[in-house]
Parts: sequence; C-alpha cells; structure tokens
Amino acid sequence: MDFLELSDRIIDSAGSHKQISAAATNRRQAPTDFSIIYSKDLLPASGGEKVTKEFLHELLNILLGYICKSSRRSGKVLDFHHPHQLKEGLEGFSLQLTDKPETLEQILVDCRDTLKYGVNTGHPRFFNQLSSGLDLIGLAGEWLTSTANSNMFTYEVSPVFILMEEVLLKKMQGIVGWSDDEGDGIFCPGGTISNLYSILVARYYFYPEVKTRGMRALPQLAIFTSEHSHYSVKKSAAVLGMGSENVLMVKCDESGKMIPVELESSIVAAEERGLVPFYVNATAGTTVYGAFDPFNDIADICHGHNLWMHVDAAWGGGLLMSDRHRMKLQGIERAWSVTWNPHKMMGVPLQCSVILIKKRGLLQDCNELGAEYLFQRDKPYDVSYDTGDKSIQCGRHVDVFKFWLMWKAKGSEGFGSQVNKCLENAEYLYDQLQRRTGFELVFKNKPEHSNVCFWYIPPTMRGLPPGPDRDTRLHQVAPRIKHRMMEQGSVLIGYQPLGDKVNFFRCVFSNPATQQEDVDFLLDEITRLGNDL
Repeated sequence: MDFLELSDRIIDSAGSHKQISAAATNRRQAPTDFSIIYSKDLLPASGGEKVTKEFLHELLNILLGYICKSSRRSGKVLDFHHPHQLKEGLEGFSLQLTDKPETLEQILVDCRDTLKYGVNTGHPRFFNQLSSGLDLIGLAGEWLTSTANSNMFTYEVSPVFILMEEVLLKKMQGIVGWSDDEGDGIFCPGGTISNLYSILVARYYFYPEVKTRGMRALPQLAIFTSEHSHYSVKKSAAVLGMGSENVLMVKCDESGKMIPVELESSIVAAEERGLVPFYVNATAGTTVYGAFDPFNDIADICHGHNLWMHVDAAWGGGLLMSDRHRMKLQGIERAWSVTWNPHKMMGVPLQCSVILIKKRGLLQDCNELGAEYLFQRDKPYDVSYDTGDKSIQCGRHVDVFKFWLMWKAKGSEGFGSQVNKCLENAEYLYDQLQRRTGFELVFKNKPEHSNVCFWYIPPTMRGLPPGPDRDTRLHQVAPRIKHRMMEQGSVLIGYQPLGDKVNFFRCVFSNPATQQEDVDFLLDEITRLGNDL
C-alpha cells in the first residue's frame, strides 16, 4: 500500500475501517498523468488542490522509498559517476536548465535521479564525514520548517521559532556550565561562521571602535590556535581583515592536543614582535584526530594575559550530552565563547550550528545597526525578541525547529546514549585494528572521540623498513583504495596526510545506525581492495 492509499484509508476510517474510498479506487484505476501537468496547475491555481495532493503524495513515496532503502546494508553508499558523466546527462537525467517549463512527470524523475546519483549519507557504512545518519524526527522538523518558510529576524514573523531558539540556547549554555544570568548566542549557517562570530565579537569587546572606524584604528592583532585546529580560524581572520599570517599556530603533542607551554611562549614571542594578542582558540574534538585541548590550562594562560578564550566544540560539543564522556571537556565553562554543531555528533540534519557568547548583550552591540524597516522600537510586543540584529545576516534560515523536535523526542538522555554508542564503535574499531594483520594505528593512544586514524599496509610493503621509500609507497595506498571504494560504492571513508605523516584513513562515527558488523565490513573491504597494491 502506498502513502496515498494509506492516507485515503485513514481519512475514510470515520465511516468504515474496512473499505477504501471510491476516490482511492478510481485513483488506482486511473493514475494521474503527470506528463501533461505543470507546476502552474498546482496550488494556488484555481482547482489545484487535488493535483497538488497527488503530486506531493507521489513525491512522498519517492522520499519514503529512499529513506527505507538508506539503512539497508545491501544497498550502495553511492553510485559514483565522474563530473563529466553527470554533466553530459544519464538515462534521462539532465542538469541543464530550459526556457520552457518541464512537466511534473519530469520533475518527479529528476527528484528520483537526484537521490540515485547522490551519496547516501544515512547509510550505516558511510564513515566519510563528521555529519552522517538520517534522523527521522529531525527530517520531519526540516519538512515542517520548509513548509512554514519563515525567517528568523523578528518575533512578528517567527514567534514560535524565536522562542524555541531562546529555549535551546539557554539549555546549551547551562550544559556548557554557565550560570543563568550569563550567556547569549545565535544559530549560524555552519561551524565556520560560528567561529567567525567568536573572533568578530572578541575583537569588538577589546576594540569597539572597529565597528565604525575599521582595522586602521587598531594595532596589529594576533590570534592563537593549535596546529591541529580547523582551518576556519585562519579563514575568519582573512575575512575580518586581520590577515591569515597573524594566526599563530601552536604546537601539539603526538595525540593532537595543544601544548600549554607552547601557547605561553607563542604569546610572549608575538608581543616581542610588536603584535597584540587578543584571542585564543582551543578545540574540543579536532577534525582529524578528535583531540581535546587542555581547557583549564589554556584558560589560566588566557586569564593571565587578558585574552579572549574560545572553544571550538563544533565536533566535540556533543560529548557534553554524555555522562560518560563529558569530563573530556572539563574547563569549557571558563571559555568566553563556544561553537557547537548539533548537526555533527548529535545527528541533527544539516545545517545546525550555534555560537554561544558568555557576556550577554555583546553579540547585539557588536552587530546591531537597527534597520528601521525591521527593528522598529514601537511594536506592540517586547522587541527584545527581535533577535535578528544580533546576526551579521538579514535573512536567516530556521535551524532550530528540527533540533528542538529531536530534543523533545529523545530527551537529553537519548542524545547521551547516541553519543555513547558512537564512541563504543570507535573503541571497537581501535581494538580490531590492533588485532588484525596489515593495519597500523597513526598514534597508539585510545581515541578520545569517535575518530580513529590508521594505515593499511599491503602484503608487499610489510617487510619494508621505515624510511622515505616506504613512506612514498604508503602515501599512495589510501587514495588508491578510496578510488576503488568509490567505484564499487559499498562503503566510504576519508583519508588525508597530516604534518609529516603520509596519507592515512580517518574513520569517524556519528551515525547511530552503524553497528560492529559495519566496522568489520569496513576492514574486510579495505583488505580486499588493497591486498594487491
């Protein structure tokens, strides 16, 4: 029974639970011919309600089919095609845009093909990115959000969503460890923008004149971040006119944690060069290793030099939901700002990122311009709920509802269990890598997060001594296996070099659908695809 038939049965149930409506029977006998129907025939066109329902039901059947298929291990993670193949067109699927409208039949075909040729990030064997999985409550929230098609700048157009944002921000600030009278924030389009906000607000805090006079009124500022931190820190410095060269990279230990004494010496060295330090970025869950910087030590240094301390917890913030793992973020409450991406470890559909600012009102002061066509002061309600002027954007997508709905469905405990399961998968992989022949860990320590980094050593290389020749050959192994993996589409995992380490695999777990059997499959598949290299 398809969704349309089911909905007709439900609608008709008031009269009879056993009979399907005559309309449904007729519809099955004479399905709608979408080859002669166009978007102009849908609502709000006069008489367009029936065809609108039928079109959306057909679309929903496509989506439901994809959702059900996405968790089947027998299905592919991707059906890979090269860019030129997709651009040239495949089996009636064309990316080209036409002057004349296409029929709804073609629109439905395009929807099917877009899903077919995309990557199934909800598949239990998709390990490629920090964001994976498909949460059905979050999906429902995203559908409703798009249906409402609202904007997050004022209470008058988004009353419920604005209040939901306030509730979520307060909840997250409390989980970070800030008191009830502290904390502000806003939902942002991704962790890079959240990190940019932290630097923007920190600069304004120390030098409020920058808002009107620009960088010419300021000394040459210096930012400090670990050599394993996300590239968004450098990118933000470039965007804000401070220059990427003034982002000073602090050395890390072998597990990827910032070394506090190196931070201290870097600050002193920068001051001796005439730079003015003002901001330190610490990381909770580095992108590659999943390392957590020593926040209390960094906070002590920042306090001693009167520097803004930010914690980029885009990846690691989700561990705050776990009673078992939240101690890894001990000291985060001392940060002046925090980035946290629920679309990563908490499984909220993309995108969902938050910047939390400890000092209330600072975000508004930094960004407020008071556009009179939006932010009138004489509205008939409390205009403090017109939060749009805290943002550097005008139009802002509603990212809060899907998150709020998931929290209602799971509770804090549900998110904690989800995090625990992902880290259990990482521990299982770590243990298996030590037991299996042909695998070598990038560093020996047990992973702090769900990142596990390793090399596969083909049989032909296992007798080679360490050195440049082995490194050169090993550097080619992961890319070649990844190429074969993409061609077959059975599993997907990322790789990269880092520092003096040649290409290695990085497996990350954020999909609660992934089981230990999927970890075993990953290692078996890497062995099968790389055994002859």
